[in-house]
Amino acid sequence: MQTTPGTSLSDAETDGPPSRKRGITQCAAVALVAFLLDQGTKWWAERALVSGRPRAFVGDLLQFRLTYNPGAAFSVGTGYTILLTCIALAVIVIVVSMAGRIRSAWWAVALGLLLGGALGNVTDRLFRPPAPFRGHVVDFLELPNWPVFNVADSAISVAAVLFIGLSLRGVRLDGSRETRRTRSVDGQLTVERSATDDGEPTDGAR
Repeated sequence: MQTTPGTSLSDAETDGPPSRKRGITQCAAVALVAFLLDQGTKWWAERALVSGRPRAFVGDLLQFRLTYNPGAAFSVGTGYTILLTCIALAVIVIVVSMAGRIRSAWWAVALGLLLGGALGNVTDRLFRPPAPFRGHVVDFLELPNWPVFNVADSAISVAAVLFIGLSLRGVRLDGSRETRRTRSVDGQLTVERSATDDGEPTDGAR
């Protein structure tokens, strides 16, 4: 396989169509699992729980309590249901538009969780009472001193933690790391690239 001067074989493979397809597939798979888990557990909660009545699950640590939330995750912004629905739809569009740039498995997981969580809650907002774009989200998981939440909220929260971790490590969507510029003994400027987050080393360039 031929590559342009100064480009390693691993860089060329990272940017190729197979890696792009893999990133999209991973993101879509994670999103689908998160969405199905969210909707499936909400379906169960509405049939197994009585609204407002707690049911112990893990002692005092975790219990089930069915509630209907007009706000965002963890009952934030209860007076802005329509606005929150529009924001969630915008997030979905942005994540889908970014999917084609994913080469990192960790970014695929993070964006997949965000997409699946956003889809789970926006489905409730669009199709549940009292009206489209104003639907109340099903929440049923409760921790001590914490608002009631659901699986979609959890997926979004984990995605946020991954975003922060990947950003702090300098991992880009394509799996590469931030470049480091150093000067050698002879004064030449050297650009070094760290390994991709999949473990493949990349070459330095002078």
